[in-house]
Amino acid sequence: MADLKPEDLVIRSLGERTIDSPLDPYFKECGNNHAFYSDDARVLVDNNLASVRQTFHEGREPLCFEAAGPRRKIFFDPAKTICAVVTCGGLCPGLNDVIRAIVMQAYHRYGVPRILGIPYGFEGLIPEYGHHIINLTPGYVSNIHTFGGTDLGTSRGPQDPSRMVDRLQELKVNILFVVGGDGSQRGGRAIQEEAFRRGYHLSVVGVPKTIDNDMIYMDKSFGYETACAAAVEAIHAGHTEARSARNGIGMVKLMGRHSGFIACAAAIASGEANCVLIPEVPFALEGDHGVLEHLRQRVVRRGHAVIIVAEGAGQDLVETGGTDASGNRRLGDIGVFLKGRIEGYFRQCKTELTLKYIDPSYMIRSVPASAQDRIYCMRLGQAAVHAAMAGKSGVVVARWHSTYVHLPVAVATSARRTVDPGGDIWLSVLESTGQPPRFY
Repeated sequence: MADLKPEDLVIRSLGERTIDSPLDPYFKECGNNHAFYSDDARVLVDNNLASVRQTFHEGREPLCFEAAGPRRKIFFDPAKTICAVVTCGGLCPGLNDVIRAIVMQAYHRYGVPRILGIPYGFEGLIPEYGHHIINLTPGYVSNIHTFGGTDLGTSRGPQDPSRMVDRLQELKVNILFVVGGDGSQRGGRAIQEEAFRRGYHLSVVGVPKTIDNDMIYMDKSFGYETACAAAVEAIHAGHTEARSARNGIGMVKLMGRHSGFIACAAAIASGEANCVLIPEVPFALEGDHGVLEHLRQRVVRRGHAVIIVAEGAGQDLVETGGTDASGNRRLGDIGVFLKGRIEGYFRQCKTELTLKYIDPSYMIRSVPASAQDRIYCMRLGQAAVHAAMAGKSGVVVARWHSTYVHLPVAVATSARRTVDPGGDIWLSVLESTGQPPRFY
């Protein structure tokens, strides 16, 4: 937060807003005279009272994000507007909910007559792939939220921004909604910059997606709560296997390339984990105070143990190499590695062991969203449409301090949010599992 400057938080607009919002008569009919937001509505970046007072004491204005929500005047004429939606990257619970929310809001509330679905991520904007554009109507999306995954399909990897803008201009698209992670949002920003260079009035608005809950300046990411609930079920299965066997260990590998939020939350929620390993906290396997001996002593003492490991944990111990189509470093398989090391150590110590290894990653990310995540996806989709119709561009919508805000893509993708080893979440994990503060 300290590195942010006021100019970093400025939201780009395509031009002056001169069109009355079609929501005005609707709001009046509802008797709500305070439903519209001004661009001057702000949400503190840091709402710590002592920090705010110190900022004023130093003669500076506190940093603020622009509040999201409907504007009384909009930039695009709804009747002449064409929207497009694209989903990119890995699957996450709630993708279909976001698609549906955007379509229902744009069509029913703003009266946008045509919304296009771009198939298979940014590939769908490159003609050589042969993907066919989908016509998204309220009927088409009526029940897609009951299914996991994305009805539009997805892919990884960048495409040429110039060629994507060519295709968007050919389709006469005015608004592009990008639903994806930090790499996808950077891709959306590249599209926006190319359109701006051409003088093409294209609003690019992102709905950030990361099942790991690791994007900064967001209370949480959509799908995270659903993923945690599914992870708890996997941990319960691991615990059942462990306590049903002589000297049993249930080991569950969960998602979390750089951040251990799912592993931490699922461990606390289940109450059944005895050891949690995350990327933010280095650990040693060997020695009297290492993970292996800790597990052996737990099994000897209590007859069973449950260990949770995030996929990005212990990468200094395993072989890694190369990058995937999105440019992410390929991780070593810490789960398989750790399984082998545990089994080998127990044999070395002549201690009987029955180890069951569970990797539910694809099951967790492909389930339909929970009720709470559906609500969140709906709110994000609505906020995205409000921002786009107002002519905002190069922006993502997010919830910060329980209020929906506009974040410049450059800010939203500038760093990752991680578990603080000295913070409350990790302390709660230590208290729940009874594991030592560090393995060394």
